[in-house]
Amino acid sequence: MKTTPFLTFVGNQCGKAEEAINFYTSVFPNSEIKSITKYLEGEAGGTPELIKYGVFTLNGTEHMVSENNFNHAWSFTPGISLFVECNSESEMQILFEELSSNGGQVMVPLENYNGSGDYGFGKKFGWCEDKFGVSWQLNLS
Repeated sequence: MKTTPFLTFVGNQCGKAEEAINFYTSVFPNSEIKSITKYLEGEAGGTPELIKYGVFTLNGTEHMVSENNFNHAWSFTPGISLFVECNSESEMQILFEELSSNGGQVMVPLENYNGSGDYGFGKKFGWCEDKFGVSWQLNLS
């Protein structure tokens, strides 16, 4: 059995999936876009410039993506986020700055815990939302 994060770009985010996966694969090491299938002309749910189905990896972990122009009553929410275990403070700082910049937002600033008052995850933690509305929790264990 395998679980894979699946990001669906709808509403205001529809049309931004390709930009998002290009951004993510440029920010995370060992990342690549594996495949992109676009809608055919006249196909329900999208137009030829939209991604019907895509697969990409972030540091070797597979993710899937789709977007459609149906009128959904939902979009991304911080209730579901991508949790990233960082190997160093410098890696964590770079990722946090990249993800939260250019229209993103800091939800919980990067904080050192030094063994007291932590969330139980690790030594340092931060939570942000990127410019596409996807939430990221970064942790230094």
